[in-house]
Amino acid sequence: MTTTINATIDHDNGLGTIPPRARCVLGSHRRTGILLHPSSLPTAPDHGEIGPDANRFIDLLADAGCSVWQMLPICPTDYLGSPYQGWSTHAGNPLLISVDGLVDRGWLTQALKDRAPPGGPDARRHWLLAQAHQRFHAQADDHDRAEFADFVRRQAHWLNDHALFAAIKEVHQGRPWWNWPADQLHREDAALASARRSLGARIEFFQFEQFVFSWQWQQLHDYARGKGIQLFGDLPIFIAHDSADVWANQRYFDLDDHGMPVAVAGVPPDYFSATGQRWGNPLYRWDRLQSEGFQWWIDRIRTQMERFDLLRVDHFRGFQAYWRVNAASTTAEHGEWVKAPGAQLFRRLLEQLGSLPLVAEDLGYITPAVTRLRQDFDLPGMRVLQFAFSGQADNPHLPHNHNAASVVYTGTHDNDTSVGWHRTLAPEVRQHVSDYLGDNAEAMPWPMIRAALSSVAALAMLPMQDLLGLGSEHRMNVPGTAEGNWRWRFRWEWCAPDTIERLKRLVRLYGRQPD
Repeated sequence: MTTTINATIDHDNGLGTIPPRARCVLGSHRRTGILLHPSSLPTAPDHGEIGPDANRFIDLLADAGCSVWQMLPICPTDYLGSPYQGWSTHAGNPLLISVDGLVDRGWLTQALKDRAPPGGPDARRHWLLAQAHQRFHAQADDHDRAEFADFVRRQAHWLNDHALFAAIKEVHQGRPWWNWPADQLHREDAALASARRSLGARIEFFQFEQFVFSWQWQQLHDYARGKGIQLFGDLPIFIAHDSADVWANQRYFDLDDHGMPVAVAGVPPDYFSATGQRWGNPLYRWDRLQSEGFQWWIDRIRTQMERFDLLRVDHFRGFQAYWRVNAASTTAEHGEWVKAPGAQLFRRLLEQLGSLPLVAEDLGYITPAVTRLRQDFDLPGMRVLQFAFSGQADNPHLPHNHNAASVVYTGTHDNDTSVGWHRTLAPEVRQHVSDYLGDNAEAMPWPMIRAALSSVAALAMLPMQDLLGLGSEHRMNVPGTAEGNWRWRFRWEWCAPDTIERLKRLVRLYGRQPD
């Protein structure tokens, strides 16, 4: 039976509570959060880490009256750094590992840290982790060794394939798995057994790498809980072709006999691209996933639920129908919509996991069937203010059309910053924005921030760039482009105390302060 979420607000407490059917996901109080990927933290010269600066950012959130930290997928990335093309859905990105944390635990010395060879972030971090692994072998006590063994045992369902994939890929100098020898490509038993024997030390290193990430992440999560901050993750619907997941589970993907996609994922022409977006990810064999009770998806969601309090499901509409593009096509203009068993999947997830702390990224071409799927499972949707000013009063992104069971953003990681967006608007559109938001002395992006916070949406999310009032040169990603994305970093000196205090006053004004 289809259930429609009640979008009314109960003002009996003076703040506004969330309708009962949405409480399991968004909680019973209005809240505010900041969108910032950990890679953007200013820890090291090359890449952010989940160490002291991550804790400092949590402190900043708490000082500003925020209670949610949203980030992008935390998986190992491709060579372009895209977290949406990660090569493991379960693994954490080793570039996020805190070097200081390794020193604190005694698995790395300050002298070794200072001796790290120059080079890119991958090479430097890999060398430091290799040194830590050697010291762990030489010096770890029984408790640490037992903890590592327990981690390997509990995570074996994905970790063994991930570590084996990484070790074999290293031997083949990073070549994609479909260019490996045929017996390894097709995962023949004898070839895998031989690789496990000859690469045992490297396999253990990659297991250790994930062990380190896991305990550091747990420390971060515990610190966030202690400050009243929820971690809000991001789950891409599709998996990168060159990934441990596809290599280890080829039967679940639409591949030919050589491991190449028959068709790939994408979206038709939209706001971001006149020729659509050809993502290139292989498509699922949903029939096989369903015949095995969606266990692969259950394991995938469970891993993320252990790490996050909330989870955005990217490209939610793909669970109702996905855009299928012939693999030979160079753009996504010519494709077809193919139905997916989203209702059966979410029903099975509920049965196995008990609750689904998911937020549906329901942007783009959304049909009534997609909306029904989201509502059937009481999943909040998204509203983005930069999409609101099309000139039509019924635009669902306009604040007067929001409902409580949703998350409102000034912009997302795929948008320009609100300052940059506003600067590029045509004069008549800029006037429309001014008419709607009201003329006042506040410079952009504060009128947009105020509109998000005053919305009836249960959760208001602000990209860090908008909080800091930054322009287009600080954009995180430009959809449809490959180079130059995912590299943005901020500096602590940009976080002026009066900016944090200003946000805190607005959070209080609009009833979004933590419990």
